[in-house]
Amino acid sequence: MKYIAIVLLAWLGASQAGGDSYVCKNAKVSIFSKAPLEDISALSGKAVSVYNPATGELVFSVPVRSFVFEKSLMQEHFNENYMESDKYPNASFKGRILEKVDVSKDGTYTVKAAGVLDVHGIKQNRTIEGKVQVNKGRLKLSSEFIVKCKDHQIDIPRLVFQKIAENIQVKIAADYSRYQK
Repeated sequence: MKYIAIVLLAWLGASQAGGDSYVCKNAKVSIFSKAPLEDISALSGKAVSVYNPATGELVFSVPVRSFVFEKSLMQEHFNENYMESDKYPNASFKGRILEKVDVSKDGTYTVKAAGVLDVHGIKQNRTIEGKVQVNKGRLKLSSEFIVKCKDHQIDIPRLVFQKIAENIQVKIAADYSRYQK
């Protein structure tokens, strides 16, 4: 039910902004931590996003508990000890793509999105680079960036600092379709 509410809120925000909006209901978000003793990776296919090319507005939200890890113990520690998923159930980005993307013309656009990244309840102004690919009226957005645990008050105990990196690599892949009212 929370997932549906997030989708509806995201749609409402973008559709009120005017113009044609594009929606992605199953964006993929992967996280990767490279540390001396163990690499950790997880994937979620449950992120939702809305993009309005007319205004540049971009909203992304991913349920933190939707990340799936190779080892269930890693997943448990991620949700309970580090991300406190019950307290902070979603990670999100709300901002604007700064460059104009012509959705009527096929091509690949290198873009920057400026906005607020909210992870672990800590909001941080960020400018994140990415690509928007337009192909026959469909849009794909991809991005790769780093989230520093300390910037979002995600504590890593000294006992496990060799297993978890302080910088987490995040990759996003979203396929959008035009929002139908």
